[in-house]
Amino acid sequence: MFTLVHAGTWLVVGLIGGGLAGILVKRRRAGFGLLTNIGLGCVGALIGGVLFNLFGLFPGMGSIVISLRDVVAAFVGSLVLLAAIWLWGVAREPSPR
Repeated sequence: MFTLVHAGTWLVVGLIGGGLAGILVKRRRAGFGLLTNIGLGCVGALIGGVLFNLFGLFPGMGSIVISLRDVVAAFVGSLVLLAAIWLWGVAREPSPR
Protein backbone atom coordinates (compact mmCIF):
# COMPACT_ATOMS: atom_id res chain seq x y z
CA MET A 1 0.00 0.00 0.00
CA PHE A 2 1.33 3.42 -0.98
CA THR A 3 1.44 5.81 1.99
CA LEU A 4 2.48 9.39 2.65
CA VAL A 5 5.82 8.07 3.96
CA HIS A 6 6.45 6.40 0.60
CA ALA A 7 5.68 9.67 -1.19
CA GLY A 8 8.00 11.65 1.09
CA THR A 9 10.80 9.15 0.64
CA TRP A 10 10.26 9.17 -3.12
CA LEU A 11 10.47 12.98 -3.21
CA VAL A 12 13.65 13.14 -1.13
CA VAL A 13 15.41 10.41 -3.13
CA GLY A 14 14.14 12.01 -6.35
CA LEU A 15 15.43 15.43 -5.33
CA ILE A 16 18.86 14.06 -4.49
CA GLY A 17 19.15 11.87 -7.61
CA GLY A 18 17.71 14.48 -9.96
CA GLY A 19 19.82 17.22 -8.40
CA LEU A 20 23.00 15.22 -8.87
CA ALA A 21 22.10 14.44 -12.48
CA GLY A 22 21.25 18.10 -13.09
CA ILE A 23 24.56 19.23 -11.61
CA LEU A 24 26.46 16.73 -13.75
CA VAL A 25 24.68 17.65 -16.98
CA LYS A 26 24.21 21.41 -16.55
CA ARG A 27 27.49 22.01 -14.66
CA ARG A 28 25.91 24.44 -12.25
CA ARG A 29 24.76 24.10 -8.66
CA ALA A 30 21.02 24.55 -9.26
CA GLY A 31 20.87 21.90 -11.98
CA PHE A 32 17.57 22.31 -13.84
CA GLY A 33 15.75 23.99 -10.94
CA LEU A 34 14.03 22.56 -7.88
CA LEU A 35 10.79 21.29 -9.42
CA THR A 36 12.43 19.94 -12.56
CA ASN A 37 15.10 18.20 -10.45
CA ILE A 38 12.40 16.58 -8.31
CA GLY A 39 10.44 15.44 -11.37
CA LEU A 40 13.55 14.23 -13.13
CA GLY A 41 14.70 12.38 -10.02
CA CYS A 42 11.31 10.77 -9.33
CA VAL A 43 10.98 9.49 -12.89
CA GLY A 44 14.67 8.54 -12.78
CA ALA A 45 14.11 6.66 -9.51
CA LEU A 46 11.34 4.68 -11.17
CA ILE A 47 13.49 3.92 -14.22
CA GLY A 48 16.54 3.11 -12.08
CA GLY A 49 14.50 0.91 -9.76
CA VAL A 50 13.09 -1.06 -12.68
CA LEU A 51 16.51 -1.43 -14.32
CA PHE A 52 18.26 -2.42 -11.10
CA ASN A 53 15.55 -4.96 -10.24
CA LEU A 54 15.62 -6.30 -13.80
CA PHE A 55 19.37 -6.92 -13.63
CA GLY A 56 19.34 -8.05 -9.98
CA LEU A 57 21.47 -5.16 -8.70
CA PHE A 58 20.95 -3.87 -5.15
CA PRO A 59 18.35 -6.36 -3.86
CA GLY A 60 15.88 -5.16 -1.23
CA MET A 61 15.25 -1.69 -2.68
CA GLY A 62 11.57 -1.75 -1.71
CA SER A 63 12.06 -0.65 1.90
CA ILE A 64 11.11 2.82 3.14
CA VAL A 65 14.57 4.24 3.79
CA ILE A 66 16.77 6.78 2.10
CA SER A 67 19.96 4.92 1.34
CA LEU A 68 22.86 5.29 -1.02
CA ARG A 69 21.58 2.49 -3.26
CA ASP A 70 18.26 4.30 -3.73
CA VAL A 71 20.05 7.55 -4.58
CA VAL A 72 22.35 5.70 -7.01
CA ALA A 73 19.33 4.09 -8.70
CA ALA A 74 17.59 7.50 -8.97
CA PHE A 75 20.79 9.09 -10.31
CA VAL A 76 21.37 6.37 -12.93
CA GLY A 77 17.71 6.42 -13.92
CA SER A 78 17.82 10.22 -14.24
CA LEU A 79 20.84 9.98 -16.53
CA VAL A 80 19.07 7.33 -18.64
CA LEU A 81 16.02 9.63 -18.86
CA LEU A 82 18.18 12.62 -19.85
CA ALA A 83 19.93 10.52 -22.51
CA ALA A 84 16.57 9.39 -23.89
CA ILE A 85 15.30 12.99 -24.02
CA TRP A 86 18.49 14.09 -25.77
CA LEU A 87 18.24 11.26 -28.32
CA TRP A 88 14.58 12.11 -28.93
CA GLY A 89 15.57 15.72 -29.65
CA VAL A 90 18.37 14.67 -31.98
CA ALA A 91 16.09 12.30 -33.88
CA ARG A 92 13.40 14.98 -34.31
CA GLU A 93 15.76 17.66 -35.65
CA PRO A 94 15.35 18.25 -39.36
CA SER A 95 18.38 17.26 -41.36
CA PRO A 96 20.32 20.17 -42.89
CA ARG A 97 19.96 20.57 -46.65
